[in-house]
Amino acid sequence: MALLNDAEIERRLAELAGWTREGNAIVRRYEFPSFAEAIAFVSRVAARAEALNHHPDFSVHYRMVNLSLSTHSEGGITEKDLTAAAEFDEALA
Repeated sequence: MALLNDAEIERRLAELAGWTREGNAIVRRYEFPSFAEAIAFVSRVAARAEALNHHPDFSVHYRMVNLSLSTHSEGGITEKDLTAAAEFDEALA
């Protein structure tokens, strides 16, 4: 899968609420009312990540979950990352 150019990444990020670019990755922070809800979200994202065969880096800080996506095999951001970001956002529901 080909790397996206800077203009395409910025255009696509504008369509994804809360996602930003940090170097060769896209990132988002989610905040939840409780630790249990944060962990439940991580479980839902993990299931979707397995189905997509594209896995984010997670960090959990009490009620906050940070996701970072990059296509490591390509060395940056690809369509796969943006598709996964949209899918993970759906796990909020």
